[in-house]
Amino acid sequence: MQTLVTQTVEGMGFDLVELERSAGGTVRVTIDHPWEQGQPERFILVEDCERVTRQLQYVLDVEGVDYRRLEVSSPGIDRPLRNDKDFARFEGQVIDITLRQPIGADGAGIVSGQRKKFRGLLASTDAADEWQIEWRDEPESKPGRRPSSKRVKTPTQVLRFRRDELREARLAPIVNFKGRSPAKDASEEVHHES
Repeated sequence: MQTLVTQTVEGMGFDLVELERSAGGTVRVTIDHPWEQGQPERFILVEDCERVTRQLQYVLDVEGVDYRRLEVSSPGIDRPLRNDKDFARFEGQVIDITLRQPIGADGAGIVSGQRKKFRGLLASTDAADEWQIEWRDEPESKPGRRPSSKRVKTPTQVLRFRRDELREARLAPIVNFKGRSPAKDASEEVHHES
């Protein structure tokens, strides 16, 4: 079914982001517009989902694929990052990653040796198959109180990783009604997540 759905979606000019089939017979298909560097970001519309749904219903029925329900949607604000093209597309954005194995603490013991989850600003590195995130573990401020001007900023931390070390990578679901933009200072928007 993966090949059939991929060919249908790509044949209609979209990228297949995710395909999931539940035990109850629901087929969930997530689509996006193909990305090309330097081109403006395009978003999936309801009409796009309707067109793909109609075409997939036809193709799955013709091919005799057994399913109960078909759902086609956009990737949403917590879009999964699956390949190098996704990482290049969202460089400079805040992402959430989950490692396959916990990392060891460094000599200073700054990062817990049992930590697998991180939220930080995605950046490329000099190595071809390596990426990094930058973050600060700022203590959470109490609701209704301004952070003290005397508070010492925590140091910026950097974690380098290869995609094969990740269990999952997603855009951080940060709601900004002015649109997504790179964070000016990772410490202001990025907090520790364990």
